[in-house]
Amino acid sequence: MLKEFKEFALRGNLIDLAIGFIIGAAFTGLVQSIVNDLIMPIIGRITGGVDFSNLYIQLAGEPQPTLAAARAAGATIAYGNFITLLINFMIVAFVLFLVVKAVNRVMPKAGAAPAEKPRQEILLEEIRDLLARR
Repeated sequence: MLKEFKEFALRGNLIDLAIGFIIGAAFTGLVQSIVNDLIMPIIGRITGGVDFSNLYIQLAGEPQPTLAAARAAGATIAYGNFITLLINFMIVAFVLFLVVKAVNRVMPKAGAAPAEKPRQEILLEEIRDLLARR
């Protein structure tokens, strides 16, 4: 069982997945910074200074001035946070699209050029064709 686990854990795909997960975690921090520090202030400026992170609808309790206080008071829909996360997702999806597009351009397409047949296979086909003529 230990041998099987070792083979599974050291399989190339699993290691690639782990590396991708670590890079994705680091990439998430970068995207959050881009959205929170660069994009959202521009969008806030365009929309008249609206801070998306504090947009919410309070469903229960007394009206509160901040999102944190509204959440403490009861049920609250934080749609501003959703908008921010949606922008994060769109940026990540676009960057991944560009990466996949670049990799597809660099990597040869599967089945684009058929591999050359081995010499013995070519000889066997020639023998077959000669026998078929008789």
